[in-house]
Amino acid sequence: MPDAINYWPLLGVAVVIGGFALRRNPVLVVVVAGIVSALAAGISVPDLLTLLGSTFIENRMLLLFLLTLPVIGLLEHFGLRERARSWIAGFRGLTLTRFQVAYLGLRQLLSMAGLTHVAGHPQTVRPLVAPMSEAAAERTLGGILTDEERAIVRASAAATDNVGLFFGEDVFMAFGAVLLIQGFYARNGIVLEPLAISLWALPTAIAAFVIHAIRVRLLQRRLERNRARANARGAADAAH
Repeated sequence: MPDAINYWPLLGVAVVIGGFALRRNPVLVVVVAGIVSALAAGISVPDLLTLLGSTFIENRMLLLFLLTLPVIGLLEHFGLRERARSWIAGFRGLTLTRFQVAYLGLRQLLSMAGLTHVAGHPQTVRPLVAPMSEAAAERTLGGILTDEERAIVRASAAATDNVGLFFGEDVFMAFGAVLLIQGFYARNGIVLEPLAISLWALPTAIAAFVIHAIRVRLLQRRLERNRARANARGAADAAH
């Protein structure tokens, strides 16, 4: 006769359901459920500890990424965005163009050094770059942003981060895309060193920096023209 299926390890599912229904700590519930399932499956305590330790080591980088959002959310709850806005508002002569171009250059330089995860949309754009851009835009336009202007400024902040990352990381010779290019050429009989590929990516990165800096400058001019027309219409309506 075939061996009977052991359903006892499914007790861990019941522990999860009961723990969540009772609103217990999710981490504690999951850990207890894992221990219950392991013991019900006949796994010894030393083997269970070994399994937990090896799994944690193999997935520790994923754990760091998962912790990013709650940490950023906690910082925002205690006023990180407001503090960033007030700090930028204190810089005289800082315009939207100057701020975003400066961030673009910093993002590219960090990406060229392989530090691609130092900045990013959840780490810097939402809690820092976007509110700082809004504060710089309000200083540039001389007033509170409308909902449309705010959306445009936030989109420009996100695009600036994307451009800086995408065209900067290819200059880092240990980046996966560079090694992929090297492997593709090697399969076709062309031998290239990663350093050579990275150096050829440098002119593209410089061109991307210049082009996006011009785009940000044109965006600021468009916002200024739209604000001037809106002020003119408001003055005309008030006169009538």
